[in-house]
Amino acid sequence: MSAIDTLPPLRAVIAAHGLSARKALGQNFLLDLNLTSKIARQAGDLAQCDVLEIGPGPGGLTRGLLAEGARKVLAVEKDARCLPALAEIAAAYPGRLEVIHGDALEVDPLAHLTPPIRIAGNLPYNIGTELLVRWLTPKAWPPVWDSLTLMFQREVAERIVARPGSKSYGRLALLAQWRAEARIVMSLPPEAFTPPPKVSSAVVHLTALPEPRHPADPAILSRVVAAAFNQRRKMLRASLKGLAPNIADILEQAGIAPTDRAEQIPLERFCALARLLEDQAAKP
Repeated sequence: MSAIDTLPPLRAVIAAHGLSARKALGQNFLLDLNLTSKIARQAGDLAQCDVLEIGPGPGGLTRGLLAEGARKVLAVEKDARCLPALAEIAAAYPGRLEVIHGDALEVDPLAHLTPPIRIAGNLPYNIGTELLVRWLTPKAWPPVWDSLTLMFQREVAERIVARPGSKSYGRLALLAQWRAEARIVMSLPPEAFTPPPKVSSAVVHLTALPEPRHPADPAILSRVVAAAFNQRRKMLRASLKGLAPNIADILEQAGIAPTDRAEQIPLERFCALARLLEDQAAKP
């Protein structure tokens, strides 16, 4: 493994600071700096960008992002045990790393970042999908970020890029592909991590589209797809009956047969359904 900076190898950092990954925090540390640099490169040219990193842990990806030239990295870390290791990285890259000790679900990082902004992270498994949905569903679009380069469990990554008719197709695929280009750019086996998780992982790169592929209110579309896929085996008429008393008529107007199942329905028809529900709600 070649060095990317003058700091010690990550195994030495972990040993020096007594860092052991905590299951309760969804932690699995990626210690190979060649791999973390490769992940950082998937985010593109970072020289003119601020990067928001969620869950840096001992700082492997942080070092990769900085070594690859990120203008600034803002790292949000919940685990106080990791702060001394991150402080050492900040000292090695003066003025380019800022660390916030806090919960990524509660911290508002925008005051600390200057556009263009990219988001990267080996996301804690227990909050990864919630963060992704938040980043994909702000009311205003384009978002504050240009791209997301995120590591998930392989199963979650496949759900993000899935197509209609596949067993992985669902809420994440619809929300991701509605407003972004999404693709899997790397796969990582369990043994790449300490401790090894029980599943493989993958890195997904999402690039924000200038505007959504089809018009729809994000809150209504989120509610529609959540209800549609909550009970996948049901027909849509049964899954969505709580959204409107005349749901069968609205489904027909959207070009959806009431007997269709959610995994068969393409994005544009879900968006049409969301618009019709919005129009109905606006009527006096």
